Amino acid sequence: MTNPFSGNTQIQVVSTFSELVDANFQGEMNALCWSRNLPGDFKEIVAKLDLEENITEVSVEDLLALQLSEQGHLAREIILKDMQLLTDYGASPSLNLLKCYERDDEFDFISTDVYSYHVDRSPIETDTFLCTYHGAASDILPNDQVEQKILIPEIREQLKQLHEGPETEFERFLEEYFFDLHYQAKTDAKPVNLGLGNLWRLAVDHPTQQALPCVHRAPVESDGEYRLLLIC
Repeated sequence: MTNPFSGNTQIQVVSTFSELVDANFQGEMNALCWSRNLPGDFKEIVAKLDLEENITEVSVEDLLALQLSEQGHLAREIILKDMQLLTDYGASPSLNLLKCYERDDEFDFISTDVYSYHVDRSPIETDTFLCTYHGAASDILPNDQVEQKILIPEIREQLKQLHEGPETEFERFLEEYFFDLHYQAKTDAKPVNLGLGNLWRLAVDHPTQQALPCVHRAPVESDGEYRLLLIC
């Protein structure tokens, strides 16, 4: 089967979890993909879980309590193994059943929700891991195909009007309210969809990062279809 990510300089494809966590981000490469074609019925798991809010965190106990078919059991074992691998690595994986994320509609000239292209930032060395088992999957973009929203003149001007403090504190204001983390796709941008079943490791903006942080966004969910997402 042809790998859909081959030839993409932003993405390095690996075949094991150890390769995923041991590789170093460098140059244009800021996204690592453990490419997988997973067996099992993840849709059955989604159908049997209870959505309590728009986002419901699913515990290991919740998963183990489900009465599943053979294919559903296979899917559950894969999720549990992924969670254990990430936990053993030192991460804190969260399995989420998602109807939708909260929308940011406070300002009509800039959006800062996860549906907007953005990067993750951390004060300590860390990475973002994610895997979509069911539903719509996230997109990423190369850094040369986006423009930081705060550098777009008309947006920057409106942010300056929003900021009521001295000009010397403007940049700190942009960071404090996370405006600087968001990006706009250029007109010729070609998003890469992360697909189902692949476990991804994305570069985060932190003090020792050697590569540019990975620009990504959450997908607009399909009508009536929940997402099952592992993230940390």
